Amino acid sequence: MFETLSDRLSGVFSSLRGKGRVTPADIDATAREIRIALLEADVALPVVRAFVAAIKERSTGVEVSAALNPAQQIIKIVNEELVNVLGGETRRLAFAKNPPTVILLAGLQGAGKTTLAGKLALHLKSQGHTPLLVACDLQRPNAVTQLQVVGEQAGVTVYAPEPGNGVGDPVGVARDGIAQAKQKMHDIVIVDTAGRLGVDEEMMKQAAAIRDAVNPDEILFVVDAMIGQDAVNTAEAFRDGVGFTGVVLTKLDGDARGGAALSVRYVTGAPIMFASTGEKLADFDVFHPDRMASRILGMGDMLTLIEQAEGAFEADQAEAMAAKMGGGEFTLDDFLQQMQSLKKMGPLAGILGMLPGAGQMKDALANVNDKDLDRTAAIIQSMTLEERQNPKIINSSRRQRIAKGSGSTVTQVNALLDRFTEAKKMMSAMAGRFGFPGANNRKTVNRKGKGKKGKGSGRGPTPPKIRGGMPGFPPGMPGLPPGAAGGLPGGLPGGMPELPPGFDFDPNQIKLPKR
Repeated sequence: MFETLSDRLSGVFSSLRGKGRVTPADIDATAREIRIALLEADVALPVVRAFVAAIKERSTGVEVSAALNPAQQIIKIVNEELVNVLGGETRRLAFAKNPPTVILLAGLQGAGKTTLAGKLALHLKSQGHTPLLVACDLQRPNAVTQLQVVGEQAGVTVYAPEPGNGVGDPVGVARDGIAQAKQKMHDIVIVDTAGRLGVDEEMMKQAAAIRDAVNPDEILFVVDAMIGQDAVNTAEAFRDGVGFTGVVLTKLDGDARGGAALSVRYVTGAPIMFASTGEKLADFDVFHPDRMASRILGMGDMLTLIEQAEGAFEADQAEAMAAKMGGGEFTLDDFLQQMQSLKKMGPLAGILGMLPGAGQMKDALANVNDKDLDRTAAIIQSMTLEERQNPKIINSSRRQRIAKGSGSTVTQVNALLDRFTEAKKMMSAMAGRFGFPGANNRKTVNRKGKGKKGKGSGRGPTPPKIRGGMPGFPPGMPGLPPGAAGGLPGGLPGGMPELPPGFDFDPNQIKLPKR
């Protein structure tokens, strides 16, 4: 959604890099380009004015003039101000001291409230809660049925005593839903309310009546991130008519300009708490202002990537796999298992898009096809158990058999095996260098070298050459076009100019599990 804004801001910052001194004219030109970029992204005018004014004020002060790299300091200032506009700190749900915690969803029709109710219930269920969905949208046709289907997919109980379609009292259903939750020991109640195609007095009265009946702990305003400037007007109307404690953005995976995300929080003062990024129930997460700002500025989102990896990879399996990598025992069976876990994290292009500097390889990411993972799995599954354990025995005739069995070509089989071999060497070298579990299992041979007392040079093994694959991902990663296979595109390995000072990464600081 923020692709256009990211491109414009990246262009603005590229003109600053390389300048040893930033003049007031440079700051004015940068502020002007940032203002144009935000206005083109449908950000509300008051937000743009305040944002640009804060950047100019800080950029003309001692903070930039005394910096060793003024251009990088300005980028850091933009990042910090963007975080402030988006809300500053991450806001979590406030749970009631005495259960159940009542969460009321409000918003216009078509914003995605019913689907969001299921997503939020699944999210809370994964944290050990027992949510109850209450169907109070009795106006929209089949709204109750939709909530029942969503609840079944999420594995959550749905309280729907009325059929809906204009029949029933939503205030009475909401009140009875709280009593049902207390009786059945549900610690969270999520109330789905009716919406309208536009803000009207009847809808506000009904939502206010439900609010007064259930006394919710949280009122979440659900807003479609694709409606642009009108999102601000709608949010202000709900704030004055019903009131809300937090905002949920839906449809962030769309191709709209996304100015609503940058405007709603600033105008209403209510924090953005959750974001929906797809149609599936799992495409839902807590909104982190700092991570969103990092994505917009092309710095990636490594924390979210790590959290997704932690959810897809079991801790004990990851430790055992690290030991295998360090001991040189990593097989094609292990690779297949890792690839299947990788698919649980979501589309491959989305995963790679969280890496810093991913905006520089947008064209390459657009060509990444998840079906290539299925082709790789088919190739491995067409091998015998002995071939998976020891790929060295796969000769020409075996490769032809594997290609026919997997519906691929011999060239594709060769490419997979070559990249797997090279990546296996790389893993062993990295394991020895960074102290992965299993790396010290090999016997060391003391060779008498030149010099006194038989001391060697101490330079260590020569790192292997990487012909293909994505460092940090399972070896032999298929489908990555030229420029992405074997590493990230040019401009990143020699340093990441997009990252402000303080974003340096030291691999020696990684805390690995003890054996």
